[in-house]
Amino acid sequence: MTAELTPRQIMERLVAFPTVSKDSNLALVDWVEGYLADFGIAAKRVVNAQYPGKVSLYAHVGPRVEGGVVLSGHSDVVPVEGQDWTSDPWTVDERDGKLFGRGCVDMKGFDALSIWTLVRAHREGVNRPLQLALSHDEEIGCAEAAPLIEAMAKDADLPRASTVLVGEPSNMQVVTGHKGGLGFKLRLKGHEVHSSLLHTGVNAIMQGARLIDWVNQVNAQNASASPAAGDAEFVPPWTSLHVGTIRGGTAHNITAGECVFGIDFRFVPGDDPMRWRSELQTRVALVEADMKAVHPGCAIELTETFNLPALKPETDGAAETLARRLTGDNASHVVSYGTEAGYFQQGGYSAVICGPGSIEQAHQPDEYITLEQFQAGHDFMARLLQHLQE
Repeated sequence: MTAELTPRQIMERLVAFPTVSKDSNLALVDWVEGYLADFGIAAKRVVNAQYPGKVSLYAHVGPRVEGGVVLSGHSDVVPVEGQDWTSDPWTVDERDGKLFGRGCVDMKGFDALSIWTLVRAHREGVNRPLQLALSHDEEIGCAEAAPLIEAMAKDADLPRASTVLVGEPSNMQVVTGHKGGLGFKLRLKGHEVHSSLLHTGVNAIMQGARLIDWVNQVNAQNASASPAAGDAEFVPPWTSLHVGTIRGGTAHNITAGECVFGIDFRFVPGDDPMRWRSELQTRVALVEADMKAVHPGCAIELTETFNLPALKPETDGAAETLARRLTGDNASHVVSYGTEAGYFQQGGYSAVICGPGSIEQAHQPDEYITLEQFQAGHDFMARLLQHLQE
């Protein structure tokens, strides 16, 4: 019989899988599925339609009734290349009261605690159902959370849960709201000529700069406006736009024939993302028209890359009520990063964020979770188990 692992032992196994978003997570999923199967827990896979080497997983324990609790996490992590680590990022290393390793805080620590709780609930028995939802590609816009949630909703053998606890690092505080995200990739096709004759060409980089300047203008406008009452707690309390990378051009003395960059929106729950899509499309059309006026072969290709719903604070939400009961935290917390909680809420679930560790350590070199926070997460799961057994 397979020996039951502790949460830390499970985390050590999970961290050892280098599940960077650009790569497959299949080896990790194989291990999780096999470990659960050893205890008689059947898991189901949701395969990425475009990349079969990427898989999400869900499982159920307890009575086959509706109204259960979902523990939701993701298996992917961000890259370590270019970061200055003082220990092997794929091995959990304990020092100075901290557990170091890629994913320890974001969020294989919570994943490990969830897997441990699922096994405990199955072995000890519970009166309320518990489910695990383990997604992938969360680090690139929660891209595969929606297909996982949809598969769970369509599974006739899976009783519908009502409450979702998303374990993104929140220092075990109950987070009831987060911003949404809307992302676009822009590819500008210009017309190359010698830079001494630039008036006869179309410089894709310089035209792209007009759109980036629009981003700066919108940020300034949004920052100067008074936030809506429901958005005032966010930092910043307004919808922000961001351009993180840009590439293009052939040589310094040639007008750039191509420019590629992204524009991301982090919108407050009170904002309408479709409004921002429309405003960007309008701005792109104006710039493109000016480009075509010089050379008809010019164009701007605008592709939506992600659309992540905001998590809106609920009134008397079941997830908030449960999380506050288990943590004792009655303060108000919202965050500016996005999670799959918005997708779950959009799908009709009550959802909150509550997980061990600090988001400040996520994505950093020498990423870590403190032993104190990992133990706090363990205590939380023990209380959840008690609740399910009542």
